[in-house]
Amino acid sequence: YQKELLMRVRLLHSQGFKFIMASPWESHENIKAGNIYPNDIEGITSFNWTGGVSWFWWYMYDKHLNNKFKFTHDHFGSYWYKKCDFLYLNKEPREHRIKLYNKLIEGGVLANSVYSFLGLKPPVRIDKEYELPWVDANNYPKYGMDQDIYEQPYVDTVCSIVSETNDNDTDVFMTEKIWKPIIAQQVFVVHGNHLYLQKLREIGFKTFGSYFDESYDLECDRDKKIDAIVSLCKDLRTKDWQDIYRQTIALRQHNYDTLFNKEKLSEEVNKTLISFLEFFDNSQVSS
Repeated sequence: YQKELLMRVRLLHSQGFKFIMASPWESHENIKAGNIYPNDIEGITSFNWTGGVSWFWWYMYDKHLNNKFKFTHDHFGSYWYKKCDFLYLNKEPREHRIKLYNKLIEGGVLANSVYSFLGLKPPVRIDKEYELPWVDANNYPKYGMDQDIYEQPYVDTVCSIVSETNDNDTDVFMTEKIWKPIIAQQVFVVHGNHLYLQKLREIGFKTFGSYFDESYDLECDRDKKIDAIVSLCKDLRTKDWQDIYRQTIALRQHNYDTLFNKEKLSEEVNKTLISFLEFFDNSQVSS
């Protein structure tokens, strides 16, 4: 397949074509890991379209726009119904995920949490009551199911620990993992790229820095970031979550509304399209 692809690329290049290689469901880091693209061929350049911040935003917008979820977070009073601390879902055993997972386990942070790590051997699965009720848990995950949302695990937990695909300091890649707690209107902590939360705010969303320490987002050193997140999660277990949820009603609603705001999403998609046009305008065709 690769030989055939490269042959076609060379032929089209000789006829004056320029290339956009689209893997919008991936990050720059993932694409570099063993894949061959036209910019690997001497004399041929291409523009790589990766996920960035807009592709999975669009995907989740499109998939869940008309879904009627029932997330009950804001029952206040003498009875506080949330019985677990964190919702922490992992699939692929990437190095940064394994490090955070082990430190959370060692620190006892997940003692009262709903968590999974499907890529470990044996896999760590969430209890059946929290699994997607329309799938066979033994056959999960299947293509597309990572983006499905089931209310119960979000209702019973106070905070999502979002375990993103990468933790590098070169680009920010946002997947369904952040959009799910935003749709669920749940509080979140993110283990992701350097300045991930800052990027989230830049595109119109709000985070929870007024309610707990989000300085981990500023940490460039990957191991120190993990330590900061573990320390934060230990502290979060002592928080008055009724009060936090009461104070963040408007913030969480703002994030939900922004995710499903077509104009806001279009702004980010247009930035990608403009970068395509700039590539075609500026690139030179080899003779």
